[in-house]
Amino acid sequence: MKRVAILGATGLVGQRFVQLLANHPYFEISALAASNMSAAKPYKEAVAWRLDTPIPENVMDMIVQECKPTFECDYVFSALPSDIAGPIEDEFINAGYTVFSNAASHRMDDNVPLVIPEVNYQHMSIVQSQHTNGKIITNPNCSTIGLVMALKPIADLFDIEEVHVVTMQALSGAGYPGVSSLDVVDNVYPYINGEEEKIMTESKKILGNLNNGSIKPALFDIFAQCNRVPVVDGHLLSVFVKTKKPADVEQIKGAINNFQPLKTFNLPSAPEHPLVYLSQKDTPQPRLHRNLGRGMTVSVGQLTQFSERSLRFLALVHNTIRGAAGCAILNAEMYETMRY
Repeated sequence: MKRVAILGATGLVGQRFVQLLANHPYFEISALAASNMSAAKPYKEAVAWRLDTPIPENVMDMIVQECKPTFECDYVFSALPSDIAGPIEDEFINAGYTVFSNAASHRMDDNVPLVIPEVNYQHMSIVQSQHTNGKIITNPNCSTIGLVMALKPIADLFDIEEVHVVTMQALSGAGYPGVSSLDVVDNVYPYINGEEEKIMTESKKILGNLNNGSIKPALFDIFAQCNRVPVVDGHLLSVFVKTKKPADVEQIKGAINNFQPLKTFNLPSAPEHPLVYLSQKDTPQPRLHRNLGRGMTVSVGQLTQFSERSLRFLALVHNTIRGAAGCAILNAEMYETMRY
């Protein structure tokens, strides 16, 4: 068993890490860390637990520590807010730790892999060009993960020329307490700071080509508009795609349902079907479909063809599981398997 520490363990994404790692076959939680206000308290007192399962017994009385690189562990999972994550993660990397980060701070660094294992696990090899004592591997923004996973079969079959996406993002994506009820009840809040830029840049890095230890970003154009909606969990994306080659809807549906690029690795967090196509006219819906594949499956629906190279569809991703902690844990499982 590898010992792991969680930075930002009291936040919503940190809580997901705790929940998902509670009985993990590869990893054992050996340290929890958070802000100075939480440090020195038992986890059960430091955290405002918001998930629908109890706090795991093995961490309830674990004393929360400061985010300092003094832990006896093999891997570090970072659920820190992006505005403070960078310098703290750097401390851990320079001290020799391997960090799996959910924060945006290092995602676009040239020698840092930005990975969704089902899409581009091969990019993880660029950690070998990191001239530091430790290593860092990042996972993308929550909406980016849902979008790119849905785009991957289309890109492989027909190449992509242009993407337009409108997101309807859940409240949990803003953390706790998040968005004021006065802003979101009976409302759609049409602005999420930095979100559109993340989708537009991260997607092209993930779908880019690995060449001689560096990533050449994909060349298609992508445009995004992001909105916060009164849903607890589950980001819904409305996507328009223009392909370079004439597309076939039935071929895409088949590719989605047969999308199993990690099947031979037998990773514990990998769902049997990372993508599913839902044929009902009113799908996907956050409340009904966000927990497919234990929250690790991205569901796609309403795939419609307007012309031979123009498509529209909906995609749904559980933002704190597949879109955050779950993807980081899957990255760590893949890293452990590849042993760079």
